[in-house]
Amino acid sequence: MLNVQTGQCGLCAHFGEDHQTDQKLVQIRASHKADEKFVDACGLPKHASLKLMVTPISSCIGFEPAKAN
Repeated sequence: MLNVQTGQCGLCAHFGEDHQTDQKLVQIRASHKADEKFVDACGLPKHASLKLMVTPISSCIGFEPAKAN
């Protein structure tokens, strides 16, 4: 398991943006831990054309904290 810290994709509002209530995302945000192989889409509008798939420990300057579900 990976430790996910503030500023990393797993805790960002844009990580898996199209399915925010998915139990895997909720669990990552609650526990700050993620499986090493887990990847999901980045929904940051400025990256939309790239269709980025990122890990929970990836990061960028577009980080916005996810709201608690």
